[in-house]
Amino acid sequence: MRILGINAVFHDPAAALVVDGRIVAAAEEERFSRRKHGKQAVPFSTWELPVAAAKWCLAEAGIDPGDLDAVGYSYDPALMADDSGQTEGLDRDWEYLRTLYAQRAPRFLATALPGLDPAVVRHVRHHVAHAASTALASPYPDSAVLVVDGRGERTSMLAGVYRDHKLDVLATQELPHSLGLLYESLTEHLGFTRSSDEYKVMAMGSYGEPRFIEAMRERVYACPDGGFRTEPITWTDFAPVRVAATGEHATALARPEPVHADLACSVQQVVEEVLLDLVSWLRERVDTDSLCLAGGVALNCVANTRIHAESGFDHIWVQPAAGDSGTALGAALAVAADEGEPITPMSSAQLGRGWSDADIQAVLERAAVRYERPDDLAQTVGELLADNQLVGWFQGRAEFGPRALGGRSLLADPRRLENLERLNVVKGREQFRPVAPMVLAERAAEIFGRGPLPSPYMLFVHDVAEAWRERIPAVTHVDGTARVQTVDDSLPLLHATIEHFARRTGVPVLVNTSFNTAGRPMVDSPVDALECFGSAPIDVLVLGPFLIRRPR
Repeated sequence: MRILGINAVFHDPAAALVVDGRIVAAAEEERFSRRKHGKQAVPFSTWELPVAAAKWCLAEAGIDPGDLDAVGYSYDPALMADDSGQTEGLDRDWEYLRTLYAQRAPRFLATALPGLDPAVVRHVRHHVAHAASTALASPYPDSAVLVVDGRGERTSMLAGVYRDHKLDVLATQELPHSLGLLYESLTEHLGFTRSSDEYKVMAMGSYGEPRFIEAMRERVYACPDGGFRTEPITWTDFAPVRVAATGEHATALARPEPVHADLACSVQQVVEEVLLDLVSWLRERVDTDSLCLAGGVALNCVANTRIHAESGFDHIWVQPAAGDSGTALGAALAVAADEGEPITPMSSAQLGRGWSDADIQAVLERAAVRYERPDDLAQTVGELLADNQLVGWFQGRAEFGPRALGGRSLLADPRRLENLERLNVVKGREQFRPVAPMVLAERAAEIFGRGPLPSPYMLFVHDVAEAWRERIPAVTHVDGTARVQTVDDSLPLLHATIEHFARRTGVPVLVNTSFNTAGRPMVDSPVDALECFGSAPIDVLVLGPFLIRRPR
């Protein structure tokens, strides 16, 4: 079967294509539109479909819209039918509009993709799409599954178990209680953009102490039925509204105010505790040693590491596109499972657009850019990195999800602490935010502890060994941890580049952060990469086999 998956309702619109149970393509709309997160996370944006992403997925497979056997849409408006006239915790006017747009999605899609039969569009429950995106794509198809996010139709959590590609739902949590919406509300209070900048709050928490934890525990707690409660919190009772610096002033403050860091730390810790309670409840009711996580809260790598250490499950797998973009893939996989398709696990996050060497060279020629093609690209780049050159790295297909994983990355020398500030200035980021290391998979265990290894998707934090903290200060966070990506020979050019850097420096680690500047999506095309290179102080750009040096 040829099945297209669509996410469009809340934020991060995306499309994915599954053919005969195999994931062929997946991409977020932002990579095409160059609009961060694709659209605003507001109810009246539900009509905005990931048209460019969907068209690319179909073109990648040589499929016309009329050839599709099914389309999975990751929201079920039928679940919003309400005869009582009241929906607790929801604004009925906005919910009516969102539901209306979702109901009419088949017609909207048929207009956007000429030839598509609207009758093949199926609505898939939002949290079921999340669950399918992780369990069915994982190496552990028979696994427990926990989905935690802001919200789906009427719920904010799903706990269950997959057996033979069938989901048994064991618990859900009704709105208005939501760990994701709690974290979003705090994000906004701390001066960031909700449904976008929650990872900044997680980073900020590392600078604080959990001095408000008892008050948080009174308001946020797990329940015996497998759910939880998030009682209303007046944030100003704990800390004033934070007005964050923006633009050229965003990097002015190295650290947040202590009271804001303490509030972030307290909420982070109570969320971790509730998640562990949910996982413990689930562990007692399943007979599998594997747990798969999805939903926006599953992008909280600090919480993921505690789950790995304390859950009682032997294997923890997190969908690299755990947020709403991943529901496009999950909707397609859920339909495939319902149809009895044999599903092939996800082997890489690099499911987006790729470009041939000839395509890249044509762009360079058209742009009249001076370039070279080194005989040994890995050695050349390894030497440049060892000489403290900042490298834009564009290789293979683009990543699906929010993490740069060696397809669209900025690379630097981790031995120099000043490279943390340097990268944050390049990207227009707050100085309290860390950057991440990528490490040779075969060397990871001697440098990084506590978190699971290998860790190819950068979704856990690891303790940096004491002996290495002074050697790689640029990637060691204030709390002595790092969000690690392990690199093996599935990324041969990147692996060889790190090897060459290690031969020169004795350090098998590079700084890795996403190839973009503030407020912009990661670069996706060679033109995007050239534009970013031209507008930011990046020393070297590597596009496929080609290398461009900034004129001196």
